[in-house]
Amino acid sequence: MRWYWIDRFIEFESGRYAKAVKNISLAEEHLHDHFANYPMLPNSLVIEGLAQTGGLLVCEYNQFSEKVILAKVPKAQFFCEAVPGDTLIYTTTIEYIKDEGAMVHATSYKGERLHAEVEIVFAHLNDPRLGALFDPETFLHMMRLLGAFEVGRAADGSRLVPPPRLLAASDSAADDNGRKNSPGAMGR
Repeated sequence: MRWYWIDRFIEFESGRYAKAVKNISLAEEHLHDHFANYPMLPNSLVIEGLAQTGGLLVCEYNQFSEKVILAKVPKAQFFCEAVPGDTLIYTTTIEYIKDEGAMVHATSYKGERLHAEVEIVFAHLNDPRLGALFDPETFLHMMRLLGAFEVGRAADGSRLVPPPRLLAASDSAADDNGRKNSPGAMGR
């Protein structure tokens, strides 16, 4: 099972900012586990949604060549709760990107009301001993599924497109899956 804590991107500007939507539905099972008889989106899942929005922005900046993970949340303030029926707008802005990691400033709004303000620090893990933490195909799938290439703009203002390296990795994985699933592939 995959856990996506955003529903779609509505803006995405490479190296600058991303804006995503999270619609909160009573059908989300985890809402019922936080407080008995009072369904609400836990703040930790809001942070995860903001981290996914900012993390994909940071990953895209280096064309998904870095292994980006959430390292710490130095600041998180919540001003109201998020309940079923609410629509949250997550906005993440890159504060800096360095070799060792990145930091984003993130906000969540319910309509015109500030819901949360968060600072998120990401680490780049590039030690080859770690192996493949993340499959490039997963990033390509997420970016397509969440509409980043539909609304996204590159730094020069042109349309955001998948990096050739990700496309090649995705094509290679599809070829491998085709061979594994083809007749006569048993026992390979």
